Amino acid sequence: MFVYSDMTRYRFNMTEEELIHNLIRLALSEDIGDGDHTTLCSIPETEEGQSRLLIKEEGILAGVDVAIDVFHTFDPELQVEIFLGDGSHVKPGDVAFIVSGKVRSILQTERLVLNIMQRMSGIATITNKYMKRLEGTSAKVLDTRKTTPGMRILEKQAVKIGGGENHRIGLFDMILLKDNHVDFAGGIENAIRGAQNYLKERNKRLRIEIEVRNLDELEEALRIGGVDRIMLDNFTPGETLRAVETVKAVDGRVELESSGGITIDTIREFAETGVDYISVGALTHSVKSLDMSLKAI
Repeated sequence: MFVYSDMTRYRFNMTEEELIHNLIRLALSEDIGDGDHTTLCSIPETEEGQSRLLIKEEGILAGVDVAIDVFHTFDPELQVEIFLGDGSHVKPGDVAFIVSGKVRSILQTERLVLNIMQRMSGIATITNKYMKRLEGTSAKVLDTRKTTPGMRILEKQAVKIGGGENHRIGLFDMILLKDNHVDFAGGIENAIRGAQNYLKERNKRLRIEIEVRNLDELEEALRIGGVDRIMLDNFTPGETLRAVETVKAVDGRVELESSGGITIDTIREFAETGVDYISVGALTHSVKSLDMSLKAI
């Protein structure tokens, strides 16, 4: 059995820009390999042309800025004229941008641009639909860590573009004590105290959230205190309302997050209880891409 015991050789503190740049380079290498032989055999090296990003389905556009990064990473001389930016509401027939330059460069970057923009736009679109269900309430939609490996930053950017909010980016920017952490730690009190001591010993400032599975665990977490947010796991709307009332009576500063099996059809009922956040894994783990194409002019 292979066990990772030495993780010090890996760098975990890359910036978002570095992560995106690495993703683009890896994706291009994966797709092109030792050469796009179809393009190389059919298109002269000096041939220049244009392609337009054509929208084929209504939704929220996302990934335009990343597409420009892809083009310029592969060929800095490619020119992009933008007509519709990230966050735009688009419909079939709209043209988001026109890219001009060497045809070989356009063809070799086409699929990566489409893959990124279609997925990001799909995420932004479904997030926007969830957000519309919350209009008139104070609740906000959160994403989760149920993302595509390597594409997390882009997918979470798409959630923001669609009007939602990011939970934590990864394991490093927040403490989230979930059911397994609580059970392995020996209970809610041990888990919370352990988190508090850990942060104090390392002089770190991270928000603490704990997941509770019933109202008894909620009351225990409130009694211990020292957490910023409590996640209500698989609570019914009725139980959620009782949880909101309990928190208001004990410590109104603690945020509440509903989680677990909440759909676009049920989210409004949870929002109306007064919870602060509602996390939805479906924003990223089972999204439908938005249809679009990059066509030669």
